[in-house]
Amino acid sequence: MKTSNSSHYLLTSTVSKLFNAQLHFFHFLTYILVLAFGVTIGIISSFYLQNCSFSLNFTQLSLSALPRTPPLPPPIAKQEVLLLNLNHTHVALKEFLKPPSVMHDMDDEELLWRASMSAKIPEYPFDRVPKVAFMFLTRGPVFMAPLWEKFFKGHEGYYSVYVHSNPSYNGSHPESPVFHGRRIPSKEVQWGKVNMIEAERRLLANALLDFSNQRFVLLSESCIPLFNFSTVYSYLINSTQNYVMAYDEPSAVGRGRYNFQMLPEITLKQWRKGSQWFEMCRDLALEVVSDRKYFPLFQEYCKGSCYADEHYLPTFVSIKFWEGNSNRSLTWVDWSRGGPHPAKFLRSEVTVEVLQRMRSGRCLYNENSTRACFMFARKFLPSTLSRLLKIAPMVMHF
Repeated sequence: MKTSNSSHYLLTSTVSKLFNAQLHFFHFLTYILVLAFGVTIGIISSFYLQNCSFSLNFTQLSLSALPRTPPLPPPIAKQEVLLLNLNHTHVALKEFLKPPSVMHDMDDEELLWRASMSAKIPEYPFDRVPKVAFMFLTRGPVFMAPLWEKFFKGHEGYYSVYVHSNPSYNGSHPESPVFHGRRIPSKEVQWGKVNMIEAERRLLANALLDFSNQRFVLLSESCIPLFNFSTVYSYLINSTQNYVMAYDEPSAVGRGRYNFQMLPEITLKQWRKGSQWFEMCRDLALEVVSDRKYFPLFQEYCKGSCYADEHYLPTFVSIKFWEGNSNRSLTWVDWSRGGPHPAKFLRSEVTVEVLQRMRSGRCLYNENSTRACFMFARKFLPSTLSRLLKIAPMVMHF
C-alpha cells in the first residue's frame, strides 16, 4: 500500500513539472512574438515618417521654386461702378440706344468690333421707326447738297446721313443743315484700291451704331435721287432683297482679274464683278463689317489691275448670301460711251426726258414686275445743280 502511494506521488510530480515547463515555454514564445511584432511596427513607422518628411521637404522645395507673383490690382469695373454710384448715374435703355457722335475716337478695329454686335432677340422692347442710312463716299464736299436738302425736307426721323470724305478736305465749302456735322473719321481713298472697300465698311460700321437704321445705301457726291423721299423710303424699307450687282464676266476685266492665290476660299467659278454702289439690309451690313475670311484675301491679293470695289462685295455676297440678292444696283449710270468710267452729265444734257428715261425701266421688285428699277443716278457734274433744282418739282416731285 505504501509502495502504491509513492508511485502515485511520483507520477503526479512528473506531470506537474512537464505542465509547468510547457507553460514557461508558451510564455516565452508569446514574449518573442510580441517583441517581434513591436520591432516590425517600429521599423514600418520609422520608414513611413522618413517618407513623410521627404515628401514635405520636396513639396516645400517645389513651392519655393514657383515664381512669386504680385497681388492682382483691383478690377477697373469696381472703380467705374463706384464712380457711377457716387454720381448717382443710372444707365437707362434710352441712353444705351443713343448712337455715339459721328466724330468719335474709335479706330477701325474698335469700330468694326462694336458695329458687329447684334441682338439675338428679334423683337424690339421699344417703339422704333426704321430709318434709311444714306452713306456718301466723297472726295470733298457734297456739291449736290441743295438738291438733297429738298429731298429730305419734312422727313426728319426717317433717315440718317453719313459722309466719308478725304482727310485732306478742310471743310472750306459751307455745309448745308442736313450734312452739317455728319462727317465720320475718315482715311485716304484711292480709286480702284482696297482702301475704298475699307471706307465703305467704315461707313457701314458707323451707320450700324444706330439701331434704327435698317437699310443702307452707298452714294457719291455726284449722285441724285430720282424719286421723292416717300417713294424711295417705301421702296427700300419694304424690299425683301438686297441690291448688290453681281455677274460672271469671263473677259480680262472680269475673270482675268482673279488671283489663284485666293484658293481655296475663293475659286475662279465664284469670282464676280459688279457696281460698287449698293443698297442692303441690316443683316447683310452686319455680315460685311464682320467678314474676317474673304476681305483679308482682297487686301492681300487684289492689287494692280484687280479693282477691289468692283469685285469684293459681288463675290462675297454671291458666295454666302446669293438667295437674298437681286443681282442689280439701284443707281443708274450711263456706260454707253465706253471707257473705264461711266459718262458724266453736263448741264446741257439734263432734261426732263433724260430723267424720265432713268426713272422708267422693267425689272422685278419683291418678285413682281415694276417700272421703278432705279432710285438714284450718277454722275452729275456740279454745273447741273441749278437745272436739277428747277426740274426736280416737275419730275421727281420734291
